[in-house]
Amino acid sequence: MADHDSFTHTNPEIDVHAMGEVHEHPTWKQYKWVALILTVITGLEVWVYYTPFKDSPLFVPVLLLMSAVKFAIVVLFYMHLKYDHKIFKALFSGPLVVAMVTLVSLLFLFGKFSGR
Repeated sequence: MADHDSFTHTNPEIDVHAMGEVHEHPTWKQYKWVALILTVITGLEVWVYYTPFKDSPLFVPVLLLMSAVKFAIVVLFYMHLKYDHKIFKALFSGPLVVAMVTLVSLLFLFGKFSGR
């Protein structure tokens, strides 16, 4: 007699139940939009670097913000974090926020925004 509660590859319902929660993943159309958005942000980063905005005191914060947005998009879609449990989102985004606040605080502390 076969045990119907064990993990087997012959009964998909039992396999899905044994593996845990089932969730959807991005479609190819969503991946194309994500890739397009990442390309546009990268283009903006390059544009910001090669324009006179480079001399602005907001240069570094703008690049940090765009990099953080790209990081979040990659983590959410390509690492499928958008479809995982909320604790994993917090474990990835929490340290990013702490790092950004620390970097901007250090920039203020060392006078990079004061125009000296």
